[in-house]
Amino acid sequence: MKNFALIGAAGYVAPRHMQAIKETGNELVAALDKSDSVGVIDSYFPQADFFVEFERFDRHLEKLKRDGTNLDYVSVCSPNYLHDSHIRFGIRQGADVICEKPLVLNPWNLDALEEISNETGKKIYNILQLRLHPSVIELREKVLNAPKDKIFDVELTYQTSRGNWYYTSWKGDLSKSGGIATNIGVHFYDMLGWIFGDVKDNKVHLHSHDRAAGYLEFAQARVKWFLSINYNTISEDLKAKGARTYRSLKIEGQEFEFSGGFTDLHTRSYEQILKGNGFEIGEAKKAIEIVHNIRHQEPIGLVGDYHPFAGLPVAKHPFEK
Repeated sequence: MKNFALIGAAGYVAPRHMQAIKETGNELVAALDKSDSVGVIDSYFPQADFFVEFERFDRHLEKLKRDGTNLDYVSVCSPNYLHDSHIRFGIRQGADVICEKPLVLNPWNLDALEEISNETGKKIYNILQLRLHPSVIELREKVLNAPKDKIFDVELTYQTSRGNWYYTSWKGDLSKSGGIATNIGVHFYDMLGWIFGDVKDNKVHLHSHDRAAGYLEFAQARVKWFLSINYNTISEDLKAKGARTYRSLKIEGQEFEFSGGFTDLHTRSYEQILKGNGFEIGEAKKAIEIVHNIRHQEPIGLVGDYHPFAGLPVAKHPFEK
């Protein structure tokens, strides 16, 4: 049995990590979050020590170490801009680290973390769960077995409505989340790069606080993508059904279905990590470079046949004067 500590226990993704720790037969000994809305811990590890102050969390882990309780892993589910610091903290505790995506916001931060990993011998794993989805694995095999000069036409649309709370949270702050393409798009970019190979071109057509659109060319794919957190970009048909989210991935005009099979992907990720087969820093680099380039480009505007809702008037940012 391995001992885990968790940084970031109150967010959306933390329960998936708690479940994965539990289902792989391990123990959560301590958790940290500045928010104390963490009753979900009771469903998994009611005996875990919990802290809202980093200093007390740090002191507690040091005390455990001195009392002979070694920390094997630190799981990081904190806001994106803090991942780098919290990964370093985990390594200083003598633990391997499991971190949610994006691993970091900037490519050069990966290089620094890789140096630390090499110096200490401690592993840094990124959760890239879509790579473990059976349908995604099957699609990758299909592409790998296709002629090398075959270029697939792909269209990605992901619309997931968010209310005004989003802009109050760290997720609505570009400097903390990396913006919409980083915060809700990075796992799709990782999946596409894993399937279709190296990036050949990366153009941004639109990038605002509530939507983004662009074109990515990989070694074996031309990808037109659109992301939105604005409810008004969802089609009227879906609104009539009460839907607030729409996800579509079309390959050669055919819908690629992968909406199911997500429930156990974090547990499967942990199983692979515990076997030494997790996705390390080098695996994360392509997607981090993609979102960094998207974030720092000047959009060229909506040209050609683009997503029908991309050009709708952009809702005013709640905090704009």
